[in-house]
Amino acid sequence: MIYKTKGVCSREIHFDVQDGIVTNVRYVGGCNGNTQGVAALVEGMEINEAIRRLKGIQCGAKGTSCPDQLATALQQYLDGAICN
Repeated sequence: MIYKTKGVCSREIHFDVQDGIVTNVRYVGGCNGNTQGVAALVEGMEINEAIRRLKGIQCGAKGTSCPDQLATALQQYLDGAICN
């Protein structure tokens, strides 16, 4: 899946979901160390747990963050809005 981020330094998040488990998370752009860390932490995590942990995390005054954008992407995947 590919999600175009909004309001953050990263431009896209690529990820897969297999049997309800988040895999292969990769950010395009953003703070390399932070995005790699988030990706590594959610690897193998159940999708609803990843959403619960990441949703609402803020980066400064942006109103969102790279982790929050991943939560949004995963929720949109569950809702059927991301299909590619």
